[in-house]
Amino acid sequence: MKNKLKELRKEYDYSQDGLAEKLGVSRQTINSIEKGKYNPSLPLALLIAQIFKTTVENIFFLEEDDFKK
Repeated sequence: MKNKLKELRKEYDYSQDGLAEKLGVSRQTINSIEKGKYNPSLPLALLIAQIFKTTVENIFFLEEDDFKK
């Protein structure tokens, strides 16, 4: 799964630490999500979308390879 978290974070001028604190997670979690190494839980994804005033689908999206798993 790909995401636009890093782009949105920069657009809203959040550091990884700042966003992590706002979400109640570690900076490492934000880093892992941005790099596509970790997929957030649904509640976390919804919170992220709420912070950036958008939908989950505008931040996280599947690629063709994701359907083969």
